Amino acid sequence: MTHEEKRAWIRLVVAVVAYAAYVVTILRRADGGPLPDVPYAAALLWTIGGAIGAAILAEIGMAIVNPRASRVIDVRDKEIGRLGDYTGQAFVAIGALAAMLMAVAEWDRFWIANVIYLFFVLSAVLSDVAKIILYRRSVPEW
Repeated sequence: MTHEEKRAWIRLVVAVVAYAAYVVTILRRADGGPLPDVPYAAALLWTIGGAIGAAILAEIGMAIVNPRASRVIDVRDKEIGRLGDYTGQAFVAIGALAAMLMAVAEWDRFWIANVIYLFFVLSAVLSDVAKIILYRRSVPEW
């Protein structure tokens, strides 16, 4: 498994776990009440910051465990990274459009913030899944 594939696995797991932790936190705080009344901003920011920190620490840990691993990025790694990123970017655009429409419709800020976060997570997950699949199979030739 290449260094870049390991990084994709780390980012995938961290994104899923962090978002799941955020959802559980919000649902516990709601305690059966309306979700827009839940104080979400701190949990949202801590979850995002924690995910970034966890991914960095996991990558550092990966480097410590296997210090001699090659970190050379070849043409195949670049192509897989590009295709994975392009695949995930669709969800960023969809999330931005959804948030814009929700703002125009004057939805509560809770829903707007959460749809943006959800689509960022979906973008990261789709991008990393695409990269892992491309590493396991092959890069399509056009």
